[in-house]
Amino acid sequence: MKLLLTSGGVTNPSIRSALVQLLGKPIDECRALCIPTAQWGHPMCGPASVRGFAAAEPLWQHLTGLGWGSLGVLELTALPTVGTDRWVPWVRDADVLLVDGGDATYLCHWMRESGLADLLPSLPDTVWVGVSAGSMVMTPRIGTYFVEWPSAPDDRTLGVVDFAIFPHLDAFPQNTLADAERWAAGLGVPSFAIDEQTAIKVVDGTVEVISEGRWKEFGA
Repeated sequence: MKLLLTSGGVTNPSIRSALVQLLGKPIDECRALCIPTAQWGHPMCGPASVRGFAAAEPLWQHLTGLGWGSLGVLELTALPTVGTDRWVPWVRDADVLLVDGGDATYLCHWMRESGLADLLPSLPDTVWVGVSAGSMVMTPRIGTYFVEWPSAPDDRTLGVVDFAIFPHLDAFPQNTLADAERWAAGLGVPSFAIDEQTAIKVVDGTVEVISEGRWKEFGA
């Protein structure tokens, strides 16, 4: 897949330009599916925030509220009960998957249980736009610092990319650069700390940081 891994979504013209480039056509001509699943695994999320994401309410203007040609909901927890003959065509017909934040380990669990994780390699033209946990799920691990789901066996995630992501840099008192440095020191993989104005684009293994804000790269 083509990946646009963000902390806060498509928050500035540089990230928006990168998104349009990945899509290969205007946003208003694209079919989008939004995935709220990660929210169910995080104690700060719930029915109201899931509705806000799916309904493109103002807090989600930088993801579901970008003006998509069509917007549908793909709830991963439901997929094992409906069969691949129904949901795989929905995914294949989409130009972009919009994956919201929450808990990345919970999202990882349901990507595997649903079969979506296995489908990803067959979607070379589909764009994955992640916010927070929706980006972190693509990394090898997230660090125990970000695990909120009580049933998570550990902090490992899908490992589609070979680096980790510390999101929301400077957005919260506990997300300072010093916090990010401590987090990165215990991971054993390369990593990036990114703020709400930064995205990481990954296409065919090539990694590019797109930013109008603040970010920092850490070695393994």
